[in-house]
Formats: sequence, C-alpha cells, structure tokens
Amino acid sequence: MTTSATHRTIDAVWRIESARIIAGVARIVHDVGLAEDFAQDALLAALEQWPKSGVPDRPGAWLTSIAKRRAIDHIRRRSMLDRKHEQIGREMEVEREAEALDLDETIDDPVGDDLLRLIFIACHPILSGEARVALTLRMLGGLTTNEIARAFLVPESTVAQRVVRAKRTLKDSRIPFELPSRPELDERLASVLEVIYLIFNEGYSATAGDDWLRPALCEDALRLGRILAELAPEESEVHGLVALMEIQASRLRARVGPTGEPILLNDQDRGRWDQLLIRRGLAALDRARKLGGGLGSYSLQAAIGACHARARTPEETDWGMIAALYEALARLSPSPIVELNRAVAVGMAFGPDAGLEAVDRLGSERSLKRYHLLPSVRGDLLERLGRLTEAGEEFERAASMTANARERKLLLERARACQEGAGASSAS
Repeated sequence: MTTSATHRTIDAVWRIESARIIAGVARIVHDVGLAEDFAQDALLAALEQWPKSGVPDRPGAWLTSIAKRRAIDHIRRRSMLDRKHEQIGREMEVEREAEALDLDETIDDPVGDDLLRLIFIACHPILSGEARVALTLRMLGGLTTNEIARAFLVPESTVAQRVVRAKRTLKDSRIPFELPSRPELDERLASVLEVIYLIFNEGYSATAGDDWLRPALCEDALRLGRILAELAPEESEVHGLVALMEIQASRLRARVGPTGEPILLNDQDRGRWDQLLIRRGLAALDRARKLGGGLGSYSLQAAIGACHARARTPEETDWGMIAALYEALARLSPSPIVELNRAVAVGMAFGPDAGLEAVDRLGSERSLKRYHLLPSVRGDLLERLGRLTEAGEEFERAASMTANARERKLLLERARACQEGAGASSAS
C-alpha cells in the first residue's frame, strides 16, 4: 500500500473510531480535553508507523491501545508527583486498567456507556450552542477544526477557540464523566437532540454561503443520531429525531438541480427520493410510537415528514393531516416558526386566503422580523391569490434577508416572474 493510500485509510479509520477512542480514554482520565490529546497522540503514532509497518488487522483497537497507554503513563507520572491518598487509589485503579489492557480485549471493550457519556458531555447545557456543536463535531464526528470551520463558514481560529473554551469550561466546572441521573436526563437529552438537529439543519438548508445544501453535515448528524438510538433504545424522542432526519435526508438529491439551484418541495422529482431512507425513517417513527407516552416534538415533525414521504405526487399530500400535526406541535412546543409552518399547511389544506390570514397574525412577532421565510411564505400565498405585484415585493424582501446566495437567487427569480406576470395582466 502506498503512503498516500495508507494516509487515506488512517483518515477513514479515525472518522469511524475517534469517538470510541476518546470515550474510552475519558473514562480513565475524566477529562475530555486530555482524552482527545491522547487520542491525537495515537493518531500521530499511526501516521508515523503504519506507512512502514502496514495497517494493523484491528486498526481501531491499535489506536485505542496506544491512546490508553499514553493516558495511563500520564497518570503514573502525576502519581509520582502527588502521593495523596485519593491519588494512590486512582493509581491502583490505573494499574488494574494496565494489567487488563491488550489488543484483543481493547477491541471487545463494552464502549456503549463510555460513548453515551461522551455524547452527554459534549452537548452539556453549560456550554453555548456554538460550543456544543463544535465540540460534538470534533469529539464525536472526528472532524478537524478546519473542516468544521468550512462547514459553518467561520474562521478556523473561531472554531478552535470554541473547542478550547468548551474543554476548559467542562474542566473548570468539574463536570463528571458520567451519565446524567434520571431527574436531569430529560434536560440533558434535549440538549443532545438539539445539537444533532442543529448540525443536520445546517446541512439541509445552509444559513449562509454559496451552496443551499451541505450533505456531509447531514450525514454526520444522521450517524450521531443512529449511534444515540442504539445507545438509548428506550428514549422515544431519539427515534423521533432519527426518523425526522432520515425522512428529510431522503429528499436531498431532489432538492437541487444540475447546477446546485434549489428545487422546492412541490417541484421535486419524487422518483429521486431515497426510498431506503424513507423506509428507515418510517420504521424509526413506528418505534417511537410503540414506546408510548405520546409523540414528542421531533416525532411530530417526523410524522409531518411521513405525510410528504407517502405522497406519490404533490396532489396526494394530506395537507389536512399536516395542519393538524402542526397544531399539535404548536401546543407541545409553541413558537412563531411552528405557527408559520402551520400557516403554510393551512393555506394548502383550506386555501391561500386562510393561510394568508394565519401568516398576517404573525406580523408583529419580533423574532420573525428578520426571518426571511415570513415574507417568502407570504409571497407564495399572495402569488396563489393572483396578487402578483404584492407577491413580487414580498419575494424581494425575503431575498434581502437571506445570507444564502442560492436561496437569494431563487427568491429574486420568483419576484421577477411575479413582476412580469403583473405587467402582462395590466397590459391585457
């Protein structure tokens, strides 16, 4: 194998195994920052040794073994400098870890709890939203700071600072490397799900930049969601989130045209929707339902996605059901954005007049003042009512608010079409 091929193999192994390695080491050192350092040491060792010796049969076990040995050596050195009673107890624990450590056992270590602990740590509510996203992609996604920066269109130094500060905050706050107790589990799980969905959404509808989609982020979020579903199989909202992401991801290929231009839902070629992802999403939604306790917000959104996924044509879409599901979602998780989505469904189910009335009730919402989809939705409803001049003005206003170049172009094209249509009507 050539050196470049070996490096590609190492990169692939790291993407797959890094979270597992960091989680296993963090259990020993109780510090995610140190754990990542030792995992990176193992990665460097692989980059130095594997081009010469070849890729091991069990590359993940090899990396884990090296990282754990570095961690154990670190604690031993620290033990020699500080012989307090509690440290002697830690040293005895480390000795037991060292005695048990070999490649065969490393590959078979039960890592589920360790990985779940790492997920809850990386998404801890004590961290800011940006820090949680960056740390999750770094620790669990195996992405470099440069890759995260490119994905979110921010300077690499900004991402590096977020990661460093997040690690320092966790260390200074002495956040324990353990699973949350039942009383705090719901809050902590909500934070984890929020982070994963934020990552997915940035891939599904990029907030800025030249591309409408960033599929790699969707894939990272889906992988994290699937891992979490395996580690927490009794949590219905985990399956609800996975269902939502699977169903939405099924439309990725159909959401853009040959040159990357956005294609709206009703204009998409449904033959390009990924049926495997749809089946997986519907199965995850069914699993969430069977766990009982009523559908949570992610499960309700997945149920809305399922209505679209089951419709072979736009005309077959059950918009009445979608409007009812949005009404249930608004009761469970009230927000102006949910109400805006409900207004879209009302407009499709009961006519554009009803939808416009619902949208206009949201005009005073401060949180929607700079939200480009409010005038975009209003423009769509006005266009369906034949009020083309007003519709064009709304599309122009929406275009001025979005930071995404592809979406801006689409909105301006719709504005131009409305203006031309209005001109033709007045001429006739």
